[in-house]
Amino acid sequence: MLGSQSIVATDFFTAEVRTPRGLKTYYILFFMELSTRRVTIAGFTPRPHGRFMAQVARNLTDEEDGFLNGKRFLIHDRDTKYTDQFLRILGDAGVESAQCPAKAPNCNAYAERFVRSIKEECLSRMTFFGEKSLRRAITEYAVHYHSERNHQGLGNERIEPEPKPHRVTGSIRCRSRLGGLLRFYHRQVA
Repeated sequence: MLGSQSIVATDFFTAEVRTPRGLKTYYILFFMELSTRRVTIAGFTPRPHGRFMAQVARNLTDEEDGFLNGKRFLIHDRDTKYTDQFLRILGDAGVESAQCPAKAPNCNAYAERFVRSIKEECLSRMTFFGEKSLRRAITEYAVHYHSERNHQGLGNERIEPEPKPHRVTGSIRCRSRLGGLLRFYHRQVA
């Protein structure tokens, strides 16, 4: 029987980065395991050409630690960035492409929701000076998304929760990321 643990969704989102030559648009490619909502950022580039996409496909299907190992279906939109070579590499690894119909964003709703979350909670509130600052923000957001942010679709639980304290009393502490932009409150363990 086919379970949701074998289904992955993917999409791109963009961010504007200030450079000495002006604003540059970066395309960020991510993949999400639907059963757990676990996200991996597969790459950043100002030009998502065929060579970039082929390398991402090879990385994702690596036999040792590829994110798509054991996955069967990849849901994606009709963006031309998903090249024939990209889809062929995935197909050779046993991952079947499930292309969404045109103008049907609800077919990839989990990926679209992640894009909305990262943009509203992080990217739209910051100005990036160079690719390094963008990478740092996205990396910090990914840690927050997995281990500190509750998800309604998962019963208001976190994707990677810390062990629960044995006590229900104690002071509440705040952990923050990106200068306080992202916050997480937790009970201090004695």
